[in-house]
Amino acid sequence: MRILLIGEFSRLHNSLKEGLQALGHEVTLIAHGDGFKNYPCDLSTRAQWCESKVGNVFRQFIYRFTKIDVAQHERGIRFWWHSSQLKGYDVVQLINEASIQTVPFFEQKLLKKIVRQNSKTFLLCCGVDYSVAQHLIQKKERYSIMNPYFENPKAAKEYRFIFDFLTPSHKKIHDLVYQNIQGVIASDIDYVLPMQNHPKFLGLIPNPVNISKINYADLEIKDKIIVFLGINRNTYFTKGICFFEEALKIIKGKYPDKVDVIITESIPYKEYITLYDNAHIVLDQVYGFDQGYNALEAMAKGKVVFTGAEIEFEKHYNLTEKVAVNALPDMTYLVTELSYLIENPKEIIKIGIRARAFVEKEHDYIQIAKKYLKAWNGL
Repeated sequence: MRILLIGEFSRLHNSLKEGLQALGHEVTLIAHGDGFKNYPCDLSTRAQWCESKVGNVFRQFIYRFTKIDVAQHERGIRFWWHSSQLKGYDVVQLINEASIQTVPFFEQKLLKKIVRQNSKTFLLCCGVDYSVAQHLIQKKERYSIMNPYFENPKAAKEYRFIFDFLTPSHKKIHDLVYQNIQGVIASDIDYVLPMQNHPKFLGLIPNPVNISKINYADLEIKDKIIVFLGINRNTYFTKGICFFEEALKIIKGKYPDKVDVIITESIPYKEYITLYDNAHIVLDQVYGFDQGYNALEAMAKGKVVFTGAEIEFEKHYNLTEKVAVNALPDMTYLVTELSYLIENPKEIIKIGIRARAFVEKEHDYIQIAKKYLKAWNGL
């Protein structure tokens, strides 16, 4: 099969591509790299001019007076330049409803072209889109990434992107996508919840992880326990980083001779995944029911990850032992969980081993690629 993957915001499409290629399929990935993360792709739509020194001055000047981000226009133009190469594919998969990341009118025009010149189109629900945003603002779950928005006025700026998905202009994109896709696939439990009653929902296919590219080593605790926190300022509130920061302040004071803390901020993906190699514990997010991509890669390395690991997740995978620590938006709870691990280092070793085994069993990129092929072929 010839398969076109549009968009990348984690490493999901890259790992899926590698799994599909291992099975003998031809795959093309087109994306803009997602800013400083700089994910690889075959065809780039990165706004290179707008991100250059001269172009960025012009970009900021225009945005200051018009609130228009010309980088969105550039991404659309670069996608259009590639469009003659984006035809004749058996399957197209969109990473998101707005996978091209250009202005709404151009997004619709380009999506129509993609649908018209290829066979079948599918959508991934693996981040915020119209359906997810609607679900979040209605407070349908016991907690969500919207908690800080409802509780802290200072967080409002970070949540503009969620409300962008509820605008009339994006609703037109949403409607266009759903009129033309054969189905929508959720990447984890967090996205099953908003989609489970939709007629085009094909179910959950877990995130693919290329474990052959991730170095694993059994955890050893020779001296201090190393705790790693990677901060992305763009997702500071939605990941609940403030709870981790407050918990770490207490932990450092409580165990000064037992713990080392590493904190990084907004670094490229390749650098990020190597910086926590020596860590025993990785702090990811507090508002998820299931793991996102960063958490899974850390688990594949055998780390103990504080992330989404709720009862819904445990039931889905029939788990009876911890493969990750379920992180909650509760500083006292986080301190208790961290303290237990620091005082019981053997448990860190055990969870790390189970974490790797879990990713190998449930997220192997080749086995996940086979599940996508079944979904795409209606099997």
